[in-house]
Amino acid sequence: MERRPVAHSRSIYRGPWRIDITTRPGAPRLVSQAVLARSAGAALDSAAAPRPASIGLILTDDDELTGLNATHMGKGGPTDVLSFPLLPPQAFPVHPGGPRPQCGSSRRVDFVLPPGRRLHLGDVVISVERAIDQAEAGRGGQTGDVRWSPADELRLLVTHGTLHICGWDHAEPAEEAAMRNLEQRLLVAR
Repeated sequence: MERRPVAHSRSIYRGPWRIDITTRPGAPRLVSQAVLARSAGAALDSAAAPRPASIGLILTDDDELTGLNATHMGKGGPTDVLSFPLLPPQAFPVHPGGPRPQCGSSRRVDFVLPPGRRLHLGDVVISVERAIDQAEAGRGGQTGDVRWSPADELRLLVTHGTLHICGWDHAEPAEEAAMRNLEQRLLVAR
């Protein structure tokens, strides 16, 4: 019987956050999982995500992202990162450029969990293959024209995907500018 490679999973605790990192077979290791957990934790802190909570990071390849992109976004071909939030944007504080609450409504959403349980915020799926290609071809960064290390590109994708989990988006110019600014601050802070 042929043995298939299995994914490697690890949970890293950073303050109120648990970051569950799954690395699919064949996905290159560009940086330590601790660095990726730090990037996700910093984005969760900056977005004032409900705490304590967990988030999943799945590091994979173009094939998996191509399938997910077709199934969930209706688009052909691979993409670099997809986020699957489990909470509505209203579960997170209002952020610069983001949607404002309707008059008379509250953005606060309270979740009651059993003692000792964490709220799972969602999962971020990243093509490490795409991160490497974009960085090495000079198509990385927020503007798609940055040549930098694949490790920096992967950190950006973790940060970007985590902010999407927390209700941030870049469909509107004001929110895109705020999101890009926050990503840049988080990447420089390391």
